[in-house]
Amino acid sequence: MMQVATGTEDRVEEQVRIIVDNGLYDSCFHPMRRVRKKFRGEWREFQEKLLPGYVFITSNCIQELYQKLRCVPAFTKMLGKDEEQFIPLPDHEVEWLRRIMEEPGQEDMEVQLSRISVSEDNEITILSGPLKNMEGCIKKIDLHRRIAKVEVDFMNRKTVIHLGIEMVGKR
Repeated sequence: MMQVATGTEDRVEEQVRIIVDNGLYDSCFHPMRRVRKKFRGEWREFQEKLLPGYVFITSNCIQELYQKLRCVPAFTKMLGKDEEQFIPLPDHEVEWLRRIMEEPGQEDMEVQLSRISVSEDNEITILSGPLKNMEGCIKKIDLHRRIAKVEVDFMNRKTVIHLGIEMVGKR
């Protein structure tokens, strides 16, 4: 994983594709999330960065990849132990990233909306999407803004990420 200046994620990915031999890595991406926002009384779907300022690279040639990445102009730093060596994401962090981005028939790195329903006594039920089976991690669901605040372990610390929700009606 690389830390880059927020807003330069697309440019860094493009530079990696140009400068680094594609045999040194499997994929280079920054995860996105679907959110809903209300504009002029109408709900619309948008894409936002899930983790701004981070670009992920999957590779089995870590040291060779690192040497090539040092030639990328927008490269800020590789996250890890020191300047000459970095460590991969722990398995549990890779797993939660895969789990929230996994959607049948979807190949891009995007976290979809979770569908929820609200009962008459305001009990929330998660029907589908990345929040399914993550109930213990959800800190708050903001129905007005249509987001769920989820606390996850990321980079050896607790991090709150916002995931989009879609209400499918009251029960």
